[in-house]
Amino acid sequence: MTRLLRYFSLFVMLFVAVGVVSAQEDESIRGLHQVKRKETIFGISRMYDLTIEELLEANPEMKAPGYELKKGTMLKIPYPGKTSASSPSSPSSSSISSNASNASPASPNSSAGIADRPIRLGVMLPLHDINGDGRRMVEYYRGVLMACDSLKKLGISVDVHAWNAAEDANIPQLLTDPAAANCDLIIGPLYSKQMDVMSDFVAKHDIQLLIPFSINAPQLVDNRHIFQVYQTPTEQNESAITHFLQKFKDYHPVFIDCNDSTSRKGTFTASLRRQLEQRGITYNLTNLKSEESNFVKAFSTTQPNVVILNTGRSPELGIAFSKINGMKVNHPDLDITMFGYTEWLMYTKTHLDNFYKYNTFIPSVFYYNPVSPATQRLQQKYRWNFHADMMNALPRFAITGFDHAYFFLRGLHKYGKFFNGSAGTSSYPHVQTPLVFERYGNGGMRNKTMMFVHYRPDMVIETIRF
Repeated sequence: MTRLLRYFSLFVMLFVAVGVVSAQEDESIRGLHQVKRKETIFGISRMYDLTIEELLEANPEMKAPGYELKKGTMLKIPYPGKTSASSPSSPSSSSISSNASNASPASPNSSAGIADRPIRLGVMLPLHDINGDGRRMVEYYRGVLMACDSLKKLGISVDVHAWNAAEDANIPQLLTDPAAANCDLIIGPLYSKQMDVMSDFVAKHDIQLLIPFSINAPQLVDNRHIFQVYQTPTEQNESAITHFLQKFKDYHPVFIDCNDSTSRKGTFTASLRRQLEQRGITYNLTNLKSEESNFVKAFSTTQPNVVILNTGRSPELGIAFSKINGMKVNHPDLDITMFGYTEWLMYTKTHLDNFYKYNTFIPSVFYYNPVSPATQRLQQKYRWNFHADMMNALPRFAITGFDHAYFFLRGLHKYGKFFNGSAGTSSYPHVQTPLVFERYGNGGMRNKTMMFVHYRPDMVIETIRF
């Protein structure tokens, strides 16, 4: 077991005697816990089979902004909402059980019995601190654990087993662990070369397999147990073009050449131009280096204009906004909307005002909204639980893990093995990553969700899913 997994195992293996609190003082409190060095809110809640919310309700001072758990602090330990049982850890996995039912256990992987027992979740990702892959997947895994904790409030119990499936891991050896064959859902792998073994294993044992990130998985074609979140760039381009043509059918398209020799957006702009031509829609071309007198000629004075750049880079985007702002001084009546790329979501600190000003639409498969209450709650809980901030990456890996786990575990609880993630099977309000799956030929299920992130001139950000 790796050092990381040993750390997570402490959440269920540690035992601390609980001090007695007089029932006359508070009948909801069963005792006290004195915080020890390196303990976390997440770990303490696991120790006593509580949700984080239950622990916070008993200790409201912990809800204060910037609160830090310190050694020696005395915490009130309330009674849990329901009884629970723990599953033992295997030598190669970390096991976490939350809010398990007292009902008789159903037979392994029976669809009818999942709602009456803990869902058995396996995580097979590189969970280590050796390189970026490991650190990103550790954060993703922490998001999965936070989802399990939140689901406990709904009475959904989860047993988690985690394996360090590093790039050089012996996957067949990991799969000999009896806990692997007993899973209802396995999240992983991260590497394409591990897919053959994993695909055969989940098909043999009737386990759902969620591939959370971008790997080549041809097994999806004929293995109905596989769910793939990732969409290829070609698929994303096709979806964006289809919905561009619907949304902007009454607009005049203007393509701006940004003179970026490193750009890879030519595939998108060339495909979009072909589609416009096939529909008989007139568009104009211009260049960032054009004189204003020629630049303005590309824009319509009778229709709203939608501007498409042939690069996703921030420097060229800044020049384009400067060019358009200068043009608007002399031509204030021009109606201009910007159509961007997912990379633009990283540039909000620099270009946010212009995003609003020019009614910007950005196609994306996710949206990280730092000011939403749901995002802020998850980030605060992450700090409490793990004494660290989430990585400054888009999308946030911990929130991605939270969304994936919450979506699938809730679906499995409701539908058992019949859950396929299709439209209408989940009412989960995603925090960052919407999921809707559709059947890929006769094989598995693939996420098809995309959206426009819309920066409206009234300074409101909305997401338009399609």
